[in-house]
Amino acid sequence: MMRQRIRKTILIISFLLFPVTIWYFSPYLIIQAASEHIMNGSFIVFVSMFVLSMFLGRVWCGYLCPAGGLQECISAGNPAPAKQGWRDKIKYVIWIIWIIAIVVTFILGKNEVTVDPFYMTDHGISITSIYNYVMYYGVILLLVLPALIHGRRATCHYICWMAPFMVVGSSVGRLLHIPQLHIEADKEKCVACGRCSKSCPMGLDVKTLISEGKNDKCTECIQCGACVDTCPKKVLKYKMTRRKN
Repeated sequence: MMRQRIRKTILIISFLLFPVTIWYFSPYLIIQAASEHIMNGSFIVFVSMFVLSMFLGRVWCGYLCPAGGLQECISAGNPAPAKQGWRDKIKYVIWIIWIIAIVVTFILGKNEVTVDPFYMTDHGISITSIYNYVMYYGVILLLVLPALIHGRRATCHYICWMAPFMVVGSSVGRLLHIPQLHIEADKEKCVACGRCSKSCPMGLDVKTLISEGKNDKCTECIQCGACVDTCPKKVLKYKMTRRKN
């Protein structure tokens, strides 16, 4: 369980740094920068997420995401698993519309193309005025409410604009036969105790995924390893191999 303590500590630190880093995850700021033909910090971060996910899947979500850290902190308010199914697709609709908006804005934009990682920040720090804090707490409310109303990490399931970058990147990695980090299961050893499902911060039915041989293909898995660490029979383990489509 040491790994989970370290993981949660990193997530909490990431959330505490959110006032500094929030603009680097901003879906609006990238559009504003595109209108000026500027590749800003959030553009660089999102591209990096896509590239790294080709090798590591959604490790960012499980270990580093400040929004994920916030949701895990408040999961005691509603520890029930968030309902999934069609709701998981909402974020892809949001993402596609957003990507189209970025592309159109860039095409219609002015000036020469430049790179500015610290665009609209003060020496690299995002929140530096009282007006910025109004927006900051609005974002916090947006992240917290779905999780409180619908259950564990509901924001990740329903509206996260970052997750699709990693899902698409992971899919591209599989198509290119790149060795990828994933959680593999020896379902012959599974005794269906359900501890893996109870421990999953994303509220996934890991037990059923294992029995159906789909656990390493689940796009909602954030590679956090909670199921690995709680399995009494060592059914699950991290592997870095080429995955089949």
